[in-house]
Amino acid sequence: MGVGHTKFGKFQDKGLLDLLSDASLKAIEDSTTSDKDFDSVYVGAMSPAAFNNISGIASALVDRISLLPAAADHIKNGPASGGSAIKAGFQAIASGMEDLVLVVGGEKMTHITTPGYVTSNVATLTHHEAERQQGVSLPSLGGLLTRAYLEKYDAKLEWISDIAIKNHKNGALNPNAHFQRTIESIMESAIKKGKGTWEDVHEFLNDDKINPIIADPLRLFHVCPISDGAAALVLCNAEKAKEYCDTPILISGIGQATDTQIVFEREELTVLKALRLCSDSAYKMAHKTPKDIDVAELHDAFEILEAIQSEDIGFFDKGKGAKAAHEGQTEIGGKIPINPSGGLKARGHPLGATGVAQVVELVWQLRGEASKRQVDGAKTGITCNFGGFGNNIISILVERIK
Repeated sequence: MGVGHTKFGKFQDKGLLDLLSDASLKAIEDSTTSDKDFDSVYVGAMSPAAFNNISGIASALVDRISLLPAAADHIKNGPASGGSAIKAGFQAIASGMEDLVLVVGGEKMTHITTPGYVTSNVATLTHHEAERQQGVSLPSLGGLLTRAYLEKYDAKLEWISDIAIKNHKNGALNPNAHFQRTIESIMESAIKKGKGTWEDVHEFLNDDKINPIIADPLRLFHVCPISDGAAALVLCNAEKAKEYCDTPILISGIGQATDTQIVFEREELTVLKALRLCSDSAYKMAHKTPKDIDVAELHDAFEILEAIQSEDIGFFDKGKGAKAAHEGQTEIGGKIPINPSGGLKARGHPLGATGVAQVVELVWQLRGEASKRQVDGAKTGITCNFGGFGNNIISILVERIK
C-alpha cells in the first residue's frame, strides 16, 4: 500500500544506505505508516560487501531509518535479489507471522573505477569451472543468445534495436529513469555537433563509433547501463490495506523457478524454461492467464531478453517477440505494453533494485499515477525478474483490488 523510488543514475554524493533510506522513507510516507511498528525489513542487494564494503546492510538500514527493533534480513539472488525480497515479504504476510513489512532493493555501483570490475563481479553468477574460468560474462551470453535467436527465427537485429528505441522513448517520460532522452534526440544532437550524418535512427545505431559492439552482435545501445538507485514497497495483509490507502494493489501471484546453471546444458538455448514455469505458477496462483495482463515490466538487461521473455511469459508465440516489438505491439497503447518505465535499458539497472522497481512501476500504472507513460485502463500487471542468466527467475503478478 506504499511505494518509493529514487531516481536511477550516477550519484557520487550518495552511498548505498542513503539510496535505500530515501526509497524506504518515500514508501513509508506513501503508505501512511510512519507511526506504525514494522515487523520486518527485507533488503534485496546483490553485492553490497563487494561494491560498498558493507556486509550488514539490512540491520544498518533498520537503524538508519529508525525502525528498530524490526527484524532485518538481507536477501541475495543476483539481479533477482529485489524479486526474492518481495517474495520473502509476501510469504511473511501470507503465513500470518507478520503484519507490516518493508521491502527495499538497491545497489550502488557507479563509483567503482576499476575497468570491468562490475562485469567481473556479476560474472560470478555463471558456472565457475565450465563458464567463468573460460572468460564468460553475462554480456557474452547475451550476444550468444541474440545470435542464436536471429538465426533460428530468421529475425533481424533491427527488430532488437526497435526495443531499445521504444524503451528510450518510454524512459524519456519517466522522471526516475537513468536515461531520459530518446535515441532520435541523441542522434540529432550528434548531427548538430558534426559527429556524422545519418538518414535514420537504424543507420545511426549501426555506426561503430557511436554504437560500438559490446558482445557480437549486441551493441552499446542494446545493453543496460551500470546504475545506482533503490526502490521500496510497504506490504500488509490485503484485508487491512484500505486502512492505509484508497487504492491498494494486490500481489495475487508469485512464481519462482530455476534452470541449469550452465547455459549450454539447457534443452533449448532460446527458451527460458524457468520463466515459463515461474510465470505459469504466478498465473495459476492469481487465477489469471496472459490474456488478462494489461502491462508488463520485463528484465531487458540485454534487449534480446525482452523479446524472448515476452514469448515465454505467454504474450507471443515462440520466435515472434522481436517482430511484435518491431510492429509496435509492445508500445504504450499497443497490444501489450512492455516496460513503460523504460525498462532496464533506460530506467537503469541497479541490480538489487530492479525487481522492486518493476513492481513499483506497476503499482503506479494500476493506480493511474504514471503520468505521461500511463497505460490506459491498466488493472493487471506482471514482472519478470531475471537472476543469473535465466537460471533463477521470479514472476510477480499484481492487480487492483476491486
